[in-house]
Amino acid sequence: MSQAGEQGTLFVISAPSGAGKTSLVAEMLKNDAKLGVSISHTTRPMREGEQDGVNYHFVSRDEFEAMIARGDFLEHADVFGNYYGTSQVWVRETLARGEDVILEIDWQGAEQVRRLIPECVSIFIVPPSAEVLRERLTGRGTDAPDVVERRLREATEECSHALEFDYLVVNDDFQVALADLLAIVRSQRLRMQVQQVRHRDLLAGLSGKA
Repeated sequence: MSQAGEQGTLFVISAPSGAGKTSLVAEMLKNDAKLGVSISHTTRPMREGEQDGVNYHFVSRDEFEAMIARGDFLEHADVFGNYYGTSQVWVRETLARGEDVILEIDWQGAEQVRRLIPECVSIFIVPPSAEVLRERLTGRGTDAPDVVERRLREATEECSHALEFDYLVVNDDFQVALADLLAIVRSQRLRMQVQQVRHRDLLAGLSGKA
């Protein structure tokens, strides 16, 4: 249980396509029950096998634009004609309950979030080399060569913003990268401003101020 007044941490995770972000975040959630992930709103059609409120919150374009006008989003973007956005209310309420939240967003979204929640912790994941990135994108076997080339150009642009983030994780060995990500989460929970709230009674007793 979280202590009264304890604030959760917002972890913003970005990476180029092919860096393994989605798989790593899925494993983080399996390994740490105190971590949650934000479910984005989108105007794109629901695909077979998807569930509203599980994969995305599916809304109409008019509803999404009304939410933009109300300032409901921490960040939002128009991607190939469909809107995607992160609910500001849900994130802030979840953090206020002392729960940690992961946002999987691109560097532009991360920039928007940092402006609104400057205390967030941002992490950028990269592959070990450009060659490995190309191999991973090509090895999927699901994209045409021109799509792979476009993704590589986008990855170059994405990686040019890596230095704007707090942490860099290199996904060469999956288990090592996962351990690095979980270590970042653990280290944030051990910060003094978090611990002094969580253990205020202990600290007061040990310092004779109880």
